Amino acid sequence: MFSPLTPLDWKRRAIKYYPKKIAVIDGEKEFTYEEFGQRADKLSTALHHAGIQEGDHVAVMLPNTHYMLECFYGICQLGAVMVPLNYRLSAKDLEYIIKHSDAKMLIVDEEFTKPIEEIVHNLALDDIIIVRVPGNETTLKGVDYEDFLQHTAEKSDFPVVEIDENQLLTLNYTSGTTSHPKGVMLTHRSNYMNAANFMYHLGVNYDDVYLHTLPMFHANGWGGVWAITAAGATHVCLRKVDPPVILDLFENKEISLLCGAPTVVNMLVNEPKAKEIKVKTHPRMATAGAPPAAALIQKAQEILGLKMIHVYGLTETSPFILYCEWKKEFDAKSADDQATIKARQGIELAFNGETKVVRQDGEEVAWNGRELGEIVTRGNVVMSGYYKDPQNTAAAIKDGWFHSGDLAVTHPDGYIEIQDRAKDLIISGGENISSTEVEGVLYKHPAVLETAVISIPDERWGEVPKAIIVLKPGEVVTEDEIIQFCRSNMAHFKAPKTVEFVEALPKTATGKLQKYRLREMYWKGPKKVN
Repeated sequence: MFSPLTPLDWKRRAIKYYPKKIAVIDGEKEFTYEEFGQRADKLSTALHHAGIQEGDHVAVMLPNTHYMLECFYGICQLGAVMVPLNYRLSAKDLEYIIKHSDAKMLIVDEEFTKPIEEIVHNLALDDIIIVRVPGNETTLKGVDYEDFLQHTAEKSDFPVVEIDENQLLTLNYTSGTTSHPKGVMLTHRSNYMNAANFMYHLGVNYDDVYLHTLPMFHANGWGGVWAITAAGATHVCLRKVDPPVILDLFENKEISLLCGAPTVVNMLVNEPKAKEIKVKTHPRMATAGAPPAAALIQKAQEILGLKMIHVYGLTETSPFILYCEWKKEFDAKSADDQATIKARQGIELAFNGETKVVRQDGEEVAWNGRELGEIVTRGNVVMSGYYKDPQNTAAAIKDGWFHSGDLAVTHPDGYIEIQDRAKDLIISGGENISSTEVEGVLYKHPAVLETAVISIPDERWGEVPKAIIVLKPGEVVTEDEIIQFCRSNMAHFKAPKTVEFVEALPKTATGKLQKYRLREMYWKGPKKVN
């Protein structure tokens, strides 16, 4: 009578009940659920014939296209593990992840093959599958994706795998706060429960038209890759975030739901076209990443008529563990007060388990909106651990609780609100940037004596890294030279956007750097810690 929890079963359901419903729209291409299922099954068959078996790892570096959606189902229904790659990473980071993840195969978009060309001689991959993109040419040797599918039998003949809900479904890498990315092990069960939260709390239904503005490699599109299929709704793919294109899709495809970091919200409200159109569908939009400013939420609601939903989570928690539940009583409040409430991370979701803010002794903080503590969680969506990394796993999961590293308060109504990040993690445009990693690069510069990297507010990205540097005696270097040095040694989005040169950095009597004093000069309100 037992049926394992796996989001893969939702593909079966969608094909059974909605075979002729448009499942995926990708530019000029459209696929019904029946057609989408056939393509996913062909991919499974092709992978099986290529030697991919249950438990094998397949790395995928694709933008938000129908190919990426096919991979989530085609790879995982074999019992294999999908390793989504962030195509914005440097060649060095990608090499580390592909090797560390034990990936046997890589499926890559032709537009993003350049870093792979640089490192392919260091990789031990059985096969490379390339999704061809008009206007792009690569020297990378590999099999064309469509040819890969067409060489399979007419009827899919991949083996049926008995899924254990606790087995690995995806291996998602996060920069975290260390120099090397960490592989977050997410199971069939954790993905299923998170997607159930996505469906319930974002109100996903059969008639929804969902726009994939959020990268699918980001914690599996926050679960959207599964939840939209579960409801029989329509996936609308978006190769890159382009505000005019998004607004056109709002009108032409009647988008009703989307997700994205605050930077995407900011880009939309500041797009000139936003004031020229009337969005009739009033799309629901979930946002998370850097805490969104209340003023930004208010603009999104007034200018575009977006119904903003603030969620919170981490890759390690599949990712949702909090959402800002909207109560009817809030409707009577002023627009400013409503936006302030919506800027809070909120309360536990129905299916994730328990989340709270605790003191250092593990006891919960007072619900007074003032006492600071760390957000911890346990339950159905927490990762199995970091892949091949028991030390960091033990540091993150203590006494059965996952420690987020995020500092927050709990308001009298139970709503949690982040105040700062204990690990100095910078979240810029939804991307994690480790301040210690940036500092590590800066210390390689011959003119740098000491440095501290902090986040500063940015209108477009929410927050960006700023480097504060003490130069060695007699050394002279410009801000632009420092920025270019960093961009030459790491992913461009991680490099500092501004640099300030100072005589000394603030420290405690024991010599510990006091980053909070640096941040206080740039942040007011929730970012500041007293």
